[in-house]
Amino acid sequence: MRSNNEDCFRIVNPLNLFVLSDGMGGEAHGEVASAIAVDTVVDHCREAENQHDAPFFGEPLVGWSDRTKRLASAVFLANQKIFSSAGEHSDQHGMGATLTAVWIYGDRLSVVHVGDSRAYLLRAGGLQQLTTDHSLVAEQVRRGILTPAEADQSEMQNVLLRALGTQAEVDVETDEHQLIPRDTLLLCSDGLTRMVTEPEIAGTLQAETDPQKAADCLIALANENGGADNISVIVVRLDADSLNWFSWLRGGARKSKQNGNSSKGM
Repeated sequence: MRSNNEDCFRIVNPLNLFVLSDGMGGEAHGEVASAIAVDTVVDHCREAENQHDAPFFGEPLVGWSDRTKRLASAVFLANQKIFSSAGEHSDQHGMGATLTAVWIYGDRLSVVHVGDSRAYLLRAGGLQQLTTDHSLVAEQVRRGILTPAEADQSEMQNVLLRALGTQAEVDVETDEHQLIPRDTLLLCSDGLTRMVTEPEIAGTLQAETDPQKAADCLIALANENGGADNISVIVVRLDADSLNWFSWLRGGARKSKQNGNSSKGM
């Protein structure tokens, strides 16, 4: 239904780093904002791996691992770059982006998040949302103003309370988790979650143990249910034999069925 794809994602295999962003702004170049977000996070984390005294950006974080601190620093830097670019180019005024990224190191998972893209963990058949939607309707649900069903039908679903590039400073959500064999991670833009229910997502991830097939099935299901937005999906499955090795797969597609595609990296 949209000819312009504002989603962007990247998998950095050597680092076990997974990054996904959904641009906002339409004619204000949301695709530029999401690309800046993803590129900045990847470049900053790569630089830190090669240069351990690389500077940190944003408010100092206390009590988190070095990788979580570095991920948050990357998001602060991405926010600065998007905000500055929008200020320097009149046609980019109003652009912004969501950002969800996870970094796996051994059995530890670092998560950073801004906006309404999501990260999920599937474990033993149970699906847990690891991130909080920074949107108006999600906040209204948390306050009891709307029910989840009413939120799903609200015309205000596109209103974000937090996004990269819309303000000079941004509040970055951070978290850490311990992983176990056979855990499955899902990163996705709202093009998936607005078209596919969480029970459908969980069922698909359980039924399709191959990450490529799972990603393809989720994208196809979102398109079958209307495909009203760009759809990007990253599926990461923890190898059952070792906490140090991961089989991973990415899948991404535009919401148009004709333009659907998926890709795989090993």
